[in-house]
Amino acid sequence: MNQLDQLKRHTIVVADTGDFQAMDAYKPQDATTNPSLILGAVQKDAYRPLLTRVVSEHRVESTAEIIDRLLIAFGREILDIVPGRVSTEVDARLSFDTAGTVARARKLIAMYEAQGIERDRVLIKIASTWEGIRAAEILERDGIRCNMTLLFSLVQAAACAEAGARLISPFVGRIYDWYKKSAGASWVEADNAGDNDPGVRSVAAIYRYYKHFGHDTEVMGASFRSTGQILALAGCDLLTISPALLEQLRTTEGEVPRRLDAKDARAASIDRVNTDEPSFRFALNDDAMATEKLAEGIRAFAADAIKLEALIDAAR
Repeated sequence: MNQLDQLKRHTIVVADTGDFQAMDAYKPQDATTNPSLILGAVQKDAYRPLLTRVVSEHRVESTAEIIDRLLIAFGREILDIVPGRVSTEVDARLSFDTAGTVARARKLIAMYEAQGIERDRVLIKIASTWEGIRAAEILERDGIRCNMTLLFSLVQAAACAEAGARLISPFVGRIYDWYKKSAGASWVEADNAGDNDPGVRSVAAIYRYYKHFGHDTEVMGASFRSTGQILALAGCDLLTISPALLEQLRTTEGEVPRRLDAKDARAASIDRVNTDEPSFRFALNDDAMATEKLAEGIRAFAADAIKLEALIDAAR
């Protein structure tokens, strides 16, 4: 049996792409997107007609409105393929605006519902800032499920769980990138692989924390650089994987043992993390990697949102 089918025995597999035409071969349960993935997709010939159609049908509306309609159009296409949920991201420029995030999320859900798509098939992606977590707390009370992204630390994860977020997406590869760059010439790949990979260690610690304290929030490892990172997290609630790595798993034979187990986590000795605002802000500030990667991620997603706006304006 190939590694992808083996992995599905332990973990829900999610496609990490805006390229919905590439999903069907891998039979994922859910799918996730972000501004960078949507931007990449609409620049491909296969998706240019979708962009053209959305712009043509809503030409008199604002650019921001057309972007929302484009996100919904992609979401609808994806939901025709996956049996589960699609994640649609709120504009990263609202990452420090609780009220703005809540308003945009409610609008996106209303647009999905107007298309006949029930809200339980949609996850609203929000950056795991203090303000974003507070927005998720409000939205979850309204029955709007949230996927907390740009998550790099245990304190972010603990705060998301306390807020009742449906799902978190801790970033494995970006954590790995930071530590490798920081180590420079002293980095030894073999010593930082598998269970010793810093990104794998971070997600495993979050998984154990959640299971130990009985949090219902789902853990979805994200942002992988290799299949080795993926296999080291077999047993995680969900893993969102790019088409290139899905293909590697699908074409590689071999056993994939479970690496994370809730029973082991419940028996472990783990201290609870303080998640009040002063504790959250200090712990995040004290973690150079998490602080830098969160800021970098918000900047990158915001920049791609601006590029997408320019593409839409050029297509009018």
